[in-house]
Amino acid sequence: MVIEQQITEAIRTGIQELYGAEVASSQVQLQKTKKEFKGHLTLVVFPFLRMSRKSPEQTAQEIGEYLLRNEPAVAGFNVIKGFLNLTIASSCWIDLLNSINRQPSYGIIPVTEQSPLVMIEYSSPNTNKPLHLGHVRNNLLGYSLAKILKANGNKIVKTNIVNDRGIHICKSMLAWQKWGNGATPESTGKKGDHLIGDFYVLFSNKLKEETAALEAKGLSKEEAEAQSPLMAEAREMLRKWEAGDKEVRALWKMMNDWVYAGFDETYKLMGVDFDKIYYESQTYLEGKKKVMEGLEKGIFYRREDGSVWADLTKEGLDEKLLLRADGTSVYMTQDIGTAKLRFDDYPINKMIYVVGNEQNYHFQVLSILLDKLGFEFGKGLVHFSYGMVELPEGKMKSREGTVVDADDLMAEMINTAGEISQELGKASEMTPEEAKDIARIVGLGSLKYFILKVDPRKNMTFNPKESIDFNGNTGPFIQYTYARIRSVLRKAEEQGITLPENLPLTFEISEKEENLIQMLADYAEIVKEAGKLYSPACIANYTYDLVKEYNQFYHDFSILREENEKLKRFRLVLSANVAKIVKSGMDLLGIEVPERM
Repeated sequence: MVIEQQITEAIRTGIQELYGAEVASSQVQLQKTKKEFKGHLTLVVFPFLRMSRKSPEQTAQEIGEYLLRNEPAVAGFNVIKGFLNLTIASSCWIDLLNSINRQPSYGIIPVTEQSPLVMIEYSSPNTNKPLHLGHVRNNLLGYSLAKILKANGNKIVKTNIVNDRGIHICKSMLAWQKWGNGATPESTGKKGDHLIGDFYVLFSNKLKEETAALEAKGLSKEEAEAQSPLMAEAREMLRKWEAGDKEVRALWKMMNDWVYAGFDETYKLMGVDFDKIYYESQTYLEGKKKVMEGLEKGIFYRREDGSVWADLTKEGLDEKLLLRADGTSVYMTQDIGTAKLRFDDYPINKMIYVVGNEQNYHFQVLSILLDKLGFEFGKGLVHFSYGMVELPEGKMKSREGTVVDADDLMAEMINTAGEISQELGKASEMTPEEAKDIARIVGLGSLKYFILKVDPRKNMTFNPKESIDFNGNTGPFIQYTYARIRSVLRKAEEQGITLPENLPLTFEISEKEENLIQMLADYAEIVKEAGKLYSPACIANYTYDLVKEYNQFYHDFSILREENEKLKRFRLVLSANVAKIVKSGMDLLGIEVPERM
């Protein structure tokens, strides 16, 4: 913040004049004054005691008096033990507001040609079922993280890896072939991903019946699964797929295309997208090639059964299987192949994988293997590890009875938002189309905000009812405040009031108003911190705090009814900039804000 830099320099000069000692800027510890004390900025004086050779109180008093005499920004001070609390002049806060007002994208660092390129992988669905609640948290975190890192001046590539091959995909295909009767998304009226998910569940149920019958004949569960004719057919289908069988490949393509159309609808409603999508069916062979290359170079080794392994005991880990004895690949092989293709496509400076915390070990190993294979981003890859998300028991039934799917969840949130809007009478002045759009914005905003305000590393329970409350730390509370400010600004425009780019510095403002400007100025640091910590929660909770502070100001002070014209315009400019920062912060979370509610 500009004011802090100005005060820091004045303190350095003061210490030189008072005590004949030079201090570095880093030694001047300025922090926000605690709420229970009067002041804006607090200086910790303990580092200067050896220079002053006086008590903490006396040192603080002398520095305070010096600043009051020599630095116009300081309007007053008080001393509490070894802490000097400084009150900054109103003119400085108004000047700071003018500076924020002149910057449409305050707090956002522009991307340049020289900006580093960060690739972020998120979503990673399987093509045998729809996206579920776990995917919702993954997508929202990944998309928000991409926006936050872009706001920190990085070029961003958003990427997805689709698990479109393997035995689980063949299970859906086989079930459709045996019991589907030619069903299509069109003939059933179902989204493609839900249709295929139903066949995956059908396969599981038929397999349970088959293995139960075998177990009844005295076989163990493992023996029953090994001898299951249905599993044998699925394995044969996988073998044919790997051999490039035309019929199996045609069926696979048709069913996967249905799923992708379904995924696209879900992603569109969720408001997330990707710059590049990779498919495991294209990457696993590349992975095999890289592993064989590593084997030739002596990075990996082959066991007697023909399997290929990496020995990571020197790194404090164990030995890791990369190719099975029959030559088939494992997930690690596929991830190596995907990394190779991505590195061919983009000059990646940093690679971030948004994947749940159950995969921590996998990414620890992947980082080492990519580094050994010569990928520049290998050693520094980031596993953005996040916790599980669950629903409170019994709050919402899913289609399959076990997993809550994303479409059902989003539809319920939008419907609930619409119902609440009707109950509160908010929809009465809107056209049906506008009411419907606001229900979408508020419903999805509730879902996104509730998930993103939590520290990503923590497990969480998503409570739909709690998330859509118009009070408290929720998306609708923030959206409603934004709409309220926009309403005030529209009324000002109707009254012919124009907002100046530069407010005069010649009037006094209240402590509440000074605090709001200080909070607005903090936004730039919050964006940096969120980028450094990879935490959308930093943005979410800052935005809530800002809105809470503004609502107290709105309650205590007149804006349009203020008789002093200078103050009225000041409060309108202040309100406009709160709205600007709220919109910017919510945008970094991937959340829309409505112009009215």
